[in-house]
Amino acid sequence: MDQLRPLSEAECYERLYGARVPTVTILGSEPRLAPWEPIVSAEDLRRAFEERLDARTGAAEEAA
Repeated sequence: MDQLRPLSEAECYERLYGARVPTVTILGSEPRLAPWEPIVSAEDLRRAFEERLDARTGAAEEAA
């Protein structure tokens, strides 16, 4: 059995829809973040939470 080569997006489009028309273009896209890659670290999240708690207790003391 022969190993099949990977097809490009343009080749796949041609196989599915036939010849390309000039009104259809293939655009590249930016890679997305993987779902397991956090946007912020746990340590940054903990610090931000502590800052909000401190600000809340400071505001309560000022109101009293």
